[in-house]
Amino acid sequence: MNFIYPAVIRKKENGGYHAFFPDLACCEAEGDSVDDVIDRANEAAATWIMAEFEEEEPEFPPVSDMHDIVLQEGDLVRNISVNYRFRDGWDE
Repeated sequence: MNFIYPAVIRKKENGGYHAFFPDLACCEAEGDSVDDVIDRANEAAATWIMAEFEEEEPEFPPVSDMHDIVLQEGDLVRNISVNYRFRDGWDE
């Protein structure tokens, strides 16, 4: 199953970058470069999705349209894709 959620990437005042997902509560990442923070955001989203599948009734939020996200000057928005492979017995 493939999940795609937009991440907002913001340059931090003290250097580096911060990424967050408007649709995924408390799903954030830090990195030294844009490429680094995108990689870490992908890992954070994958962890968030795996944790949600551990719930008795997983609920995945609807995906925001990138054009509806309120941005600050200099923010970037990137769609982050996470492929999740189901294991045998995942729904038992």
